[in-house]
Amino acid sequence: MNTTAAFPRLALFLADGFEEVEALTVVDLLRRAGISVTTVSITDRREVTSSHQVTLLADTILDELDFDALDGLVLPGGMPGTTNLAACAPLTAQIQKFAADGREVCAICAAPTILAALGLLEGKPATCFPAREPDMRGAILTHAPQTVTGNIITGRSMGCAIDFALAIVEHYQGRDAADRLKQAVAFPY
Repeated sequence: MNTTAAFPRLALFLADGFEEVEALTVVDLLRRAGISVTTVSITDRREVTSSHQVTLLADTILDELDFDALDGLVLPGGMPGTTNLAACAPLTAQIQKFAADGREVCAICAAPTILAALGLLEGKPATCFPAREPDMRGAILTHAPQTVTGNIITGRSMGCAIDFALAIVEHYQGRDAADRLKQAVAFPY
C-alpha cells in the first residue's frame, strides 16, 4: 500500500479512440473508493470520442492540468486512442517524469506498449492485450489480468478493467479497501 498520499489524486487521459470500458470502469471504481480521479482530454477540447463512437466530456484538458498536484497517471487502451496518447509529447514526458519520481503510472490493454516504448518496462513484469505483446519491448510478460511492479500497474484488456481498477485501489488504500469495494459491487458475483 502506498502511504505517501493520504488522499491520492490521479488523472486518466482520454484521446480520440480510447476504449470506453477501460476508462469509465476505472473512473467509476476509483471514485467509489474515494480516490480523486480527473478525466483529461489530450486535445484542446473537452469532448473526446471513443473507439466505439461514444463521446464523453472530460473534466479538463491537458494544457490546464497541474501535474504537480497528482500522485498517479492512468492510461486506458483502445485504438487509435493508444496511438494518439503515445503521440502526445507533453504526456509522454510526464509519464517518464512520474516513473522516475516513483509516482504511479497505470496503463491497460494496448496502453502498456507506451510504457514499453519509453523504456519503462525493461526487465519488469507487465501485462497487456495479447495481440500487442510483441510491442512490449523488454518487459517480462505475465499474461495476468493485472500486474503491479513497483510504481507501475498494468492491465491486460477491457475484460480485466475491474481487476485493474481494484489493483489501483489496493495500491493506494490497501487490500481491505479493495476487498470492501469488491463486495460492494458484487465482484466476482
